[in-house]
Amino acid sequence: MDRFNQLKELIASFEKDFEKFYVKENKTAGVRVRKHMQTLRQVAQDIRNEVQAMKNDDDGE
Repeated sequence: MDRFNQLKELIASFEKDFEKFYVKENKTAGVRVRKHMQTLRQVAQDIRNEVQAMKNDDDGE
């Protein structure tokens, strides 16, 4: 569950820039939103790889 909590905290940290971009239409915040989404993608890929590795370890036993 630690990874899940890490993911929730990561998403919560993006909130201000999302609000600035979508509500206040601050275009500079859009750059940060895209950067946040890239970070989220990388973390999600790491979690996927971790899940796959754990699943494969269990299959070999």
